[in-house]
Amino acid sequence: MIGALLLVGFAVSLFVGFNIGGATTGPAFGPAVGAGVISKLMAGALMATFFFVGAWTLGRRVVNTLGRDLVYDPGIFTIETSIVVLFFIGGALFVGNYAGVPASTSMTAVGAIAGLGVAAGELNWAVMGEIAVWWIVAPLLGFWVSGVVGRYFYPTINRWIAIDGSDGDLLTVDRSGAVPIPTSGPNTTRREIVGVVVVVAIGCLMAFSSGTSNIANAIAPLYGAGVDMNLLILLGCGAVTIGALTIARRTLDTLGNDITDLPLTAAIVVAVISSGIVIGLSAIGIPASFVIIATMSIVGLGWGRATRSITVSEGVRGEKKPNVSVGALTAEEPGEESPDIGEEDPADTPSAAELFNPETTGRVVLMQNVVPILSTVGAYATFYVLFRFWW
Repeated sequence: MIGALLLVGFAVSLFVGFNIGGATTGPAFGPAVGAGVISKLMAGALMATFFFVGAWTLGRRVVNTLGRDLVYDPGIFTIETSIVVLFFIGGALFVGNYAGVPASTSMTAVGAIAGLGVAAGELNWAVMGEIAVWWIVAPLLGFWVSGVVGRYFYPTINRWIAIDGSDGDLLTVDRSGAVPIPTSGPNTTRREIVGVVVVVAIGCLMAFSSGTSNIANAIAPLYGAGVDMNLLILLGCGAVTIGALTIARRTLDTLGNDITDLPLTAAIVVAVISSGIVIGLSAIGIPASFVIIATMSIVGLGWGRATRSITVSEGVRGEKKPNVSVGALTAEEPGEESPDIGEEDPADTPSAAELFNPETTGRVVLMQNVVPILSTVGAYATFYVLFRFWW
């Protein structure tokens, strides 16, 4: 009987890992895919590789936190309770992935475990409170830092980087020799290659960070029930790989294209800010809301860029001023000066609607709150009934 239950537990854990791959690939590589740097297939392969490295190394610490420290008595993690917890985690994440919105796996998993802990009277509220505070602070930090960069500093950064997509393929394959050799495209510039390397490398770093924090969301309940951690990490990463190569295509579209139009410079800015916050949280042992931080960084940058498209028609003392655009993000060519705020040519700047999609943003924010609530409330209600009327 226990063997059959354990197989069910493995199956549900794999389902959770599959949905984690779908939910986290978008924030890590959505900017690179949206900027046309890499394909969705390549994004999935890179996600799988670096997620595994993060899970096998630092991810063990977070597994121990969720499987042991979040509740006073780890004994509440039986095979039966672990299956129920994983069911709510996977089910809630699937709702978000089906809607094309990457939900926070950390919030969803911790919510389900917290539902079990509250129903059993074993939740460590001190640990839960510390995690919850950082979940509020970190996304706001990502949004406002990105917003400020988009509003005030992006033109200067764009002038420094000044990487526009060249015509033709970025890379080609020289098949003249015995071994095919990748080479740069005929119109590819050195600055463009450097920018591509940077944005992909940062995406890989984000995938690594995701592995350190998110592997626990798929396997921590079973680890608390006594299953070997190494086996669980291997199984979880395998499921993440499948999710990254399949269902993640929907979230890559949402994060790379639908929220805001991301040129290569913007992709680099988003990746640097969000990965920096995630790494900082991992360093202090907090299960990071990877998806929320990255998503809000993208939203913040799009909002900051859009707010530069304000029309001013009246002067301070009432004299009539000519209409001027407060310039959004122009794609300056190398060597061009970036216009100061209020000096941009309206004809050269995209509209706010082109830079920031409030409708899609609202859908993303709504679903990223609904999904964790589903897992938390569902787990609590289920365990409340089971503990009092069944077990």
